[in-house]
Amino acid sequence: MRFLEVSGITLQERGNAVLQNISFTQQQFQKIAIAGETGSGKSTLLQTIAGLVQPTAGEVWLEENRVKGPTEKLVPGTPGVAYLSQQFELPKFLRVEQVLRYANKLSVEELDRLYDICRIRHLAQRQTNQLSGGERQRIALARLLLTSPKMLLLDEPFSNLDLGHKQVLKSVIRDIAEELSITCTLISHDPLDTLSWADEILVMQAGKLIQRGTPAQIYQQPVSAYAAALFGDYNLLTGPLLKALTQPLGARPKKGRQLLVRPEDVKLAPDARNGVNGTVTGVKFFGSYSEINISLLGSSITVITGESGILVGNSVAVSLPTDRVWYI
Repeated sequence: MRFLEVSGITLQERGNAVLQNISFTQQQFQKIAIAGETGSGKSTLLQTIAGLVQPTAGEVWLEENRVKGPTEKLVPGTPGVAYLSQQFELPKFLRVEQVLRYANKLSVEELDRLYDICRIRHLAQRQTNQLSGGERQRIALARLLLTSPKMLLLDEPFSNLDLGHKQVLKSVIRDIAEELSITCTLISHDPLDTLSWADEILVMQAGKLIQRGTPAQIYQQPVSAYAAALFGDYNLLTGPLLKALTQPLGARPKKGRQLLVRPEDVKLAPDARNGVNGTVTGVKFFGSYSEINISLLGSSITVITGESGILVGNSVAVSLPTDRVWYI
């Protein structure tokens, strides 16, 4: 049985297509991330799944029950589904334990466990107006979990958080899925948030679902430069450079096709016998790796390498791996 089924969801607003025939399924406990640029329809899709937005066409089914939109019921929302928006609000000037006690439907033991999972025990006596953004978000999340949902929808949960609070929230979301057995779907702009967390990723563009796959598939085999850019830097090779770098691989790209290769997949060699010769034009040091810009055959290419001692003006040879050739 499919836990969640989204079938042909379309939404028209003022003559504009916000969502266009979106369909996908999600199994129970499967972690799905939704990626896309601002305005691609990610949040609207999440709100439609939560029953907070009425689609123009299509249906959402949760455990074989149709999710009703706000025009079909008096109080918008779906039992068993919790949605954490970017604009969450908490009652002001109340202690954290008061906020949670007033909404609590759990036993003392269950509530105690929730405090630990959300890392908020030390905040119980603090007032909500004395909390940081990351702390407030964890309180809002705990408040939603008091209803014992089966599914948790997270709309940009890591936005505007510093590194410390982001790492804590990542641990909280992981524990929510594993310890509370809640199926999670989240939206994030940061590829580091999605690639390491999700079982599958949905890529959206202009209201359309353009790609679905595992993090490795989405990262290594994007369907377009747009999809590639959502998950990191890339080189798009054409013309003489494309021909020169693919000849050793025995590849024959079709006319008009471009080769997409991630910077960390490009290999550096000491001389042109093992690749195409070029000149280093820029070096940026990032601690565990360096980002190298190389000019060759009238084009430029970016390489990420752990090698040290590479300087601007050095002559280097560039080659491609045999297992990371991807044309778009």
